[in-house]
Amino acid sequence: MHFDPYDPDLHRDPYPVYRRLRDEFPLHYAAERDFYSLSRYEDVHAALLDPGTFCSGRGVAVGVPEGPDGAVGGPGFIPLLIMMDGRRHTRLRGLVSRAFTPRRIAELEPRVRAVARRLLEEMCRKPEADLVSEFSGPLPTIVIAELLGIPAEDQAWFKEKSNAVAQFDPANARAVHPSHAMGAGAELAAYLGERFEERRHEPRDDLLSALLAAEIDEERLSQEELLGFAFLLLVAGNETTTNLISNATILLDRHREVRAKLSADPGLLPRAMEEFLRFDPPVQGLARTTTRPVSLHGVDIPEGKKVLLLFAAANRDERKFSDPERFDVTRDPNPHLSFGFGAHFCLGANLARLEARVAFEELLPAIPDYRLLDQEVERLCSGPIRGVVRLPIATGH
Repeated sequence: MHFDPYDPDLHRDPYPVYRRLRDEFPLHYAAERDFYSLSRYEDVHAALLDPGTFCSGRGVAVGVPEGPDGAVGGPGFIPLLIMMDGRRHTRLRGLVSRAFTPRRIAELEPRVRAVARRLLEEMCRKPEADLVSEFSGPLPTIVIAELLGIPAEDQAWFKEKSNAVAQFDPANARAVHPSHAMGAGAELAAYLGERFEERRHEPRDDLLSALLAAEIDEERLSQEELLGFAFLLLVAGNETTTNLISNATILLDRHREVRAKLSADPGLLPRAMEEFLRFDPPVQGLARTTTRPVSLHGVDIPEGKKVLLLFAAANRDERKFSDPERFDVTRDPNPHLSFGFGAHFCLGANLARLEARVAFEELLPAIPDYRLLDQEVERLCSGPIRGVVRLPIATGH
């Protein structure tokens, strides 16, 4: 069986392929890119709970060349939290998690709502609009940029660079990592370095200043750790939510009876968010590297091999979910794996949930009868990320 997560044809509808992987090849080896994949819920869940065997420190993408200046370390390497293991990861994660406590996230709701309303007011002045560039893209970008302390005039540039990081060529994947000498990742890192330098002289009430002041084991964070934190928060803090909102908008166009149900009863939206995440998640899967030989489903995985954990495939495993191919916004419980699980569970999960919920609480009353102008949407060119480049809609205004 051929399975390539970077294949544009797969991105149009990966779910039949995932079903075949679960049923026939629960542990699949892709020789072309030299990686294994796990697709059943029990296997993906177990791997996420075993970072000692399935480690993150050697990268979370498959088919990516490794090297001293790339994604796995070396002089000048900028560490990303999602590519760390062990005690240092735990302590650094504990530090940044202070910015994402339930109380702090709840305090953001009025600002998120104000931004969503303003964007929708501008969008609804036109009979046709691009939901990605005018709503699902700028909403999370503005929120995370404001948290970090990025000025409004730079936010569009940030979104452009963030998009470039999300859409990468696996043959040149290092160009999107902030440690690389050139590319979108390096541009973001250079900009953030300048902002950190400003905060050293003039601290402000923002996340950049808070990171500068933070200590772990009575030590300040290194410049590389600071840049890694800010880079990951900025990119992951907007790409995931942008694509969550975009994918959900497509789902509700194709299931208009569900849209009408949510419009009539907005109280269903928190549970609907979980079904959006399960049914068509923005992050389809992330990779780990084996630290020892592993045997699963009669296949031996050697030490040091990449294993792609397919969250999106696990989310439709009938061994875990009843009638998994049915889009059901009342599904409860809904233990999807779209934010990962265990040590690397997504720190920004509650922020993404808040932003997406508020987005639809505002969007559905504003344009209840929107419709997609192109049923065949242009998908992002990305292995792990499922989203769209643009989403033209008729607003009905």
